[in-house]
Amino acid sequence: MIDKSAYAAAGVDIEAGDRAVDLMKAHVARTRRPEVLGGLGGFAGFFDASALKGYQHPVLATSTDGVGTKVAIAQAMDKHDTIGFDLLGMLVDDLVVCGAEPLFVTDYIATGKVVPERIAAIVQGIADACVAAGASLIGGETAEHPGLLAPNEYDIAGATTGVVERSKILGPERVRKGDAVIAMASSGLHSNGYSLVRHVLLNEAGWSLDRHVDDLGRTLGEELLEPTHIYALEVLDLISKVEVHAMSHITGGGLVNNLARVIPGDMVAVLRRDSWTPPAIFQLVQRVGGISQADIDATLNMGVGMVAILPESQVDAAHAALAAKGVTSWTLGRIEASEGPGDAMLI
Repeated sequence: MIDKSAYAAAGVDIEAGDRAVDLMKAHVARTRRPEVLGGLGGFAGFFDASALKGYQHPVLATSTDGVGTKVAIAQAMDKHDTIGFDLLGMLVDDLVVCGAEPLFVTDYIATGKVVPERIAAIVQGIADACVAAGASLIGGETAEHPGLLAPNEYDIAGATTGVVERSKILGPERVRKGDAVIAMASSGLHSNGYSLVRHVLLNEAGWSLDRHVDDLGRTLGEELLEPTHIYALEVLDLISKVEVHAMSHITGGGLVNNLARVIPGDMVAVLRRDSWTPPAIFQLVQRVGGISQADIDATLNMGVGMVAILPESQVDAAHAALAAKGVTSWTLGRIEASEGPGDAMLI
C-alpha cells in the first residue's frame, strides 16, 4: 500500500479528497430521483431500469461534453457554484432536442489541487442544475493532477443518459415544408465561443473582469459568468402540449450550423434576422473585436439558445406554453422547399 504521506508529498492529498466528498454529499442528495439505488461513494451509480417498463419501446439517449474555457472565468473570479449549469446545459439539452427525458448524470472534475470547499461549490452548481433538469447526479470522479494543472486550475466534464419512446423521437424526418421555426432566448453566451470572447475582450482589448460595462449594466465578469439556461423541463413540457417535429440546441457553431443538422434534404430553414435583436454582450464582442457578421454568427448563439420546428397551426400554443414557463420566445422563420441539401439561412 502506498504511504499516504508520501503520496501527499507527490502532490495528491487523499484526505482532502475525502473531505470534498463529505461536503458534496448533501448537494448530491438533493438531485435524487426515486429510481436511484444506493448512495454516493460506490464504484458505480445505480438507476433502477424497471422504471422504463411504462414505455412501449424505450430508447436510451446519451450525451457527453465539457464546459470549455469558461472555466477560466470562474477560476479568475473565484466563483465556482454556477459553472455546473454550463456543464448540465451542454449535456441535458442535447438530449431533450430528440424528445428524451434526462434521467441521470455523472461528472468528472480534474484539478491541480483538491480544495474541498472549491470542489463542493462546483458540485453544488452541478446539483442545482440537475434539479433544474429533473435528473439525478448518481456519481462522478474528482482527480488531483499535480504538475499537469496548476493548484487553482480545474476542468469539468460529464455525461448524461435519458429515455424516449421510440415512436416519439424528434428529428428531421418529421419536418414538413411550411413548418414554423420558433426561437427561445438564451441567457447570454452560455458556454460556447469563450476562446473568442476572452481573446477579444481580455487579451486584445485588455479589459478586466471587474470593469463595469454600461452596455451590460454590470461588470464584465458577471456577464461572462452568467449561467447557461437549462431548457430540459421547459422543452419536455412544450412537447407534451403541442406537436413538435424537431428541435436544435444552439451551441458551438451558432444558429445556422446547428439548425441545419435537423433540416431534411430538399428543405431550408429561412430565418429572419429582423425578428430579434441580439443582446448587448454579442454586439459588444462584435464591435470591440471588429468581427464580421458571418464570423460572429458562426461562433456565438447570438441570443438564441434553443429552436423548435413545428406546424404553423401550433405557433400560438407553443408561445403560450413557453411563456407560462417564463421562457421568452418568438417566431424566427419557416421551413421552405430547397433544391440543395438540408440547410438553414439568415436573411
